[in-house]
Amino acid sequence: MGKRKIIREADFGNVKLPVANDVLGIAIQMLGNDRIRVKCQDGPIRLCRIRGKMKRRFWIREGDIVLVSPWDFQSDKRGDIYWRYRRNEAEWLRNKGYLKVQR
Repeated sequence: MGKRKIIREADFGNVKLPVANDVLGIAIQMLGNDRIRVKCQDGPIRLCRIRGKMKRRFWIREGDIVLVSPWDFQSDKRGDIYWRYRRNEAEWLRNKGYLKVQR
């Protein structure tokens, strides 16, 4: 058994921006396992799951800004979380106008 390579959040580089149908949102409720309720900027509150690649690398808490990719079906109810923004990245998004002021 070898050691698992630990990748820190700081090693991931630049700020990811929403593309195509991706939306920004705020984690409002932790539901257990890998599910989180997220209030998205396009209106609906979605039940989102954390992608498998992120599960053990990032800790997502209530109030964190996340990047959500809505599913092709049930797009207004479900989605995948594939990025969590740190505080300085969230401030940068607010200053550039990507993120509407909400809390």
